[in-house]
Amino acid sequence: MDAMIEVRRLTRRFGPVTAVDDVSFSVRRGEVLGFLGPNGAGKSTTMKVITGFLAPSSGTVVVCGADIVNDPIAAKRHIGYLPEGAAGYPDMTTLGFLRFIARIRGFDGAEAKSRIDLAIQRTSLQGVLQQPIETLSKGFKCRVGLAQALLHDPDVLILDEPTDGLDPNQKHEVRTLITELAPTKAIIISTHILEEVEAVCTRATILAHGKLLADGTPQELEARSRHHNAVRLSIAGSSDDAVTALLRLPGVLSIEPVTDAEGAGIMIFPRDGRAIVGEVTDLVRTAGWPITGLRVERGRLDDVFRAVTARPSAAA
Repeated sequence: MDAMIEVRRLTRRFGPVTAVDDVSFSVRRGEVLGFLGPNGAGKSTTMKVITGFLAPSSGTVVVCGADIVNDPIAAKRHIGYLPEGAAGYPDMTTLGFLRFIARIRGFDGAEAKSRIDLAIQRTSLQGVLQQPIETLSKGFKCRVGLAQALLHDPDVLILDEPTDGLDPNQKHEVRTLITELAPTKAIIISTHILEEVEAVCTRATILAHGKLLADGTPQELEARSRHHNAVRLSIAGSSDDAVTALLRLPGVLSIEPVTDAEGAGIMIFPRDGRAIVGEVTDLVRTAGWPITGLRVERGRLDDVFRAVTARPSAAA
């Protein structure tokens, strides 16, 4: 399947500052790509270039076969965009704003009403339709922005912090909606919430200082974590003798004490991410230790995020 979004060697400068530095990636139909990165990484700038709000300094962006610079109207017809802060017209009511968006998208009459009604239903805006946008909470403003992005049923969705300001129930609703929309669209989500990547994204990229430093499925990125295949072990009583014995196992790199919701225990880290649970359980059985808990870690995105963004190359 051909890519619906193609970003090729994209660079965007603001005077002497390079906000996006030679970034390339593509997104296919059915993919939800998470943009991860610290503040100032270039996530929002990349999104603004993809949607045509900013021109690239160099490189190209193609959306559904249309170049965003050379054929911007054709490209933008395919895009639904939720900008950072969910910008809108503050003096308009929610319903008035959605009617305005429908008109500028070329819809009127029964079709406009049908599309507006569906967008309202999808984003649960029924209770604030007659309120001016400026009086809405941050969460409702975000939902109004999401409704306008969905109104024309675009092939491509670009969502900058789509759950920012929402309560846990509202976040769940938005994530469920994104999951339902995903099979028929190409979606990019900028977020700093790692659990959001795990909840809705099929791929994730990590940006820092304008550079794309990692790209893979959440599972592939988790496999780069020092916790990938680590074993968390709880032993009744002292674990000192167990630690000494475990450190002799060929696959064990190091052991650290942990105290968390499961109580006190030890985390056994593998060499090179190899699977060590077999070695550990064999030793546990042989030694007859009184085990109260044993769990294998799949990896942690926060480990990978910190490791990747802290590299010297990211700060260059």
